[in-house]
Order: sequence, then C-alpha cells, then structure tokens
Amino acid sequence: MRVALACPYAWDAFGGVQTHVRELAIALRACGHEVLVLAPARRPEAVHSLRPVGRAIGVRFGGSVAPICASPASARRIECALREFRPDVVHAHEPFAPSTALFAALASRVPVVATFHSFDPHARVRHTLRPLLRRLSRSIDAGIAVSNAARAVIADEVDAPISVLPNGVDPARFAGGSPLGLRPPNVLWVHRLDPRKGFPIALDAFLGLAEAHPEVRLVVVGDGPGRSFLRRVAPVARTRIDFAAAVPDRTLPAHHARCRIFVAAATGRESFGISLVEAMAAGLPVVATNIPGYREIVRDGVEGLLVPPGDAGALRAAVTRLLEDTDLAATLGARGRARAERFSWNRLLPRIERIYERATRRPRGATSAA
Repeated sequence: MRVALACPYAWDAFGGVQTHVRELAIALRACGHEVLVLAPARRPEAVHSLRPVGRAIGVRFGGSVAPICASPASARRIECALREFRPDVVHAHEPFAPSTALFAALASRVPVVATFHSFDPHARVRHTLRPLLRRLSRSIDAGIAVSNAARAVIADEVDAPISVLPNGVDPARFAGGSPLGLRPPNVLWVHRLDPRKGFPIALDAFLGLAEAHPEVRLVVVGDGPGRSFLRRVAPVARTRIDFAAAVPDRTLPAHHARCRIFVAAATGRESFGISLVEAMAAGLPVVATNIPGYREIVRDGVEGLLVPPGDAGALRAAVTRLLEDTDLAATLGARGRARAERFSWNRLLPRIERIYERATRRPRGATSAA
C-alpha cells in the first residue's frame, strides 16, 4: 500500500506527534509499504526522510507554541506532492490544526484516515475555522484518537467511525542499561520546556529535593521558552542540572539508561504521553500528574505515582519516596516495562493497517452509523 503521512508540526522540532509519525513511517516501511511523509520544517537543511512543504513558524494555542505552516504556498506543494506520489490512503495527523495535515486531507482524492492527538478543544481556533473544519470532517473516512480523552474532544465533530488507538513506541530501543538500583540517582525530564508541560513546577520540585539529597541530579531533555527558568537557578544548584536540550531520537535511550526516575508535570490538555511510554519501556518508575491523558497510560501505584497537577510539593514527595524506597521503584519500573509492550508497533501496526483497509473500502462521503 502507498501511504502518505501528513504531520502538522515542524519535523525538526521536539514533539510527540513528530516522534509518532516518524516511527510509524519506519514501521510501515519495514512491513513493505511505500511511504511519503509531508511536514513543514524550521530548518529545511536539517530534515530527513520526508518531503518538506514549507517553513514552520511558532503559533501560540492550546497553552503551548506549535510550529506549523499555514501558508497557501504550502497547500499547493502538498497537492502537487500527493498528485505525484499517488497514495492509496492519506493519513493526516492532527488535521484540525491549520497546517499540513489539514491541507493534505482537503487535497486528497483518496481515502483519508485522521489521527487526533490533542485533548485541548481549541475553542477559538475551531470557531474561526468552523466552515473549513466541517468540510474537512466530511472528507475523513476513518478516525483514530490516541486516547479516550482525545476521542471525547472530537467525537461530535467527525462523522466517520473513530477508533481509540494509542501512540506507538519501539520498546526494544529503550531496553538497555544497568539494573535500576545500580544507576546514579538522576531524575529525567523529556518534554518541551513550556508552561503547559509544567517545567517550572518540575524545576521547583527538584530544587527543594536537591537540598535534602545532594547526590541527585536532574537531566533535562527538551527545549522551549521554559529554558529561561534555568537561568534563574542559583549557580550552585545549576551545576546539578544536565541540560541536553532537544536531542536526536537515536540518542534518547542513552539518557534513560543513566537515570533512575522519570517525571512528567503537565498541568493539563494532554491526550497522551509518548514520553511516559518510552520511560516505562526503559524500566523507569514514573512520577506524573494525575490528568486524563496520563492516567490512561500510568496507573497510580502500579507503574508509577500520580500527583495533583501544579503541586510541586507533591511531585517532590513522590520522587523522594522512590529515591528512598528502592524496592518500590524497582517494582514499578518492572511493571512499567511490561505495560509498555501494549504500546509496541508489533501490536499497533496491524490495527492501523486494518483501519487503512476499511477506509479504502468505505464509500467516500459516508457517515458513521453512530
């Protein structure tokens, strides 16, 4: 099958949607499918294995900054690319964002499968673009929501059947490293550095933790406007923060392998958490905020500890508990590694292929019986 994957966010930016599309492309190709990836970019010279369709710019919505490309010139490039590639199906990711996936879905002359990654209703954006989004909805032949939280947001706006199918990972990539108890007491952060992801809260929690645990270090992987908070940290405490910025996917497992605990402090609007699944695949116990998208992945007291969002003290207490109770940390880590297998591409890809096949058999413009 010839599959065109459309990613709305800059391919060379740090983000879970980009990671998911990149790994989906790899998995599809490994199964013999021909794949074309369409995405904007911030630095065209830095992209790899795709057709760049325009330069991305940062746009604020949903409590974050999204690197998208909404230019008419990009829409024309996408239409030309699809005409040349002649796909059997177009898989548009986050098509309600005014960027590449929306343009690809509207331009498609073949069945469209749409994956919805967001838990933020984007009320203002949707109100502005409502006529366009209604037209887009009629062009979608099958929908995928990455969680029940994501499905709840778009269930009333998409006529096609919607399957709940989580983001995928390759657990084998993260399987290395020494046993958890032999690793240094490093705490790992792998997210964008913006307020919605809760980086200031995680940083506050670490600084309080550092006073009582002088051996603990914070490893920060990611970039964004929250980088400015690092400059406000006292010089002595700053020496205990390893700032790796945004790293290539291939080097990410090495950071997991040198850490003992993973933290996720998002304040809300998260439909999923691919970084949480990667951490579980690496055998790390997870301390995360108790928000809808996260608690579909990590179960409190089973694979990790969930704390109230926005509460640095609760986050600090949970991390401290795992540092001091190594048996609990090892138990949660082992359970997390087992649970991560549920999100492996070996399990998910056959389900995606079946959705592609059903979409190609569905009469175009049909509505869901639901």
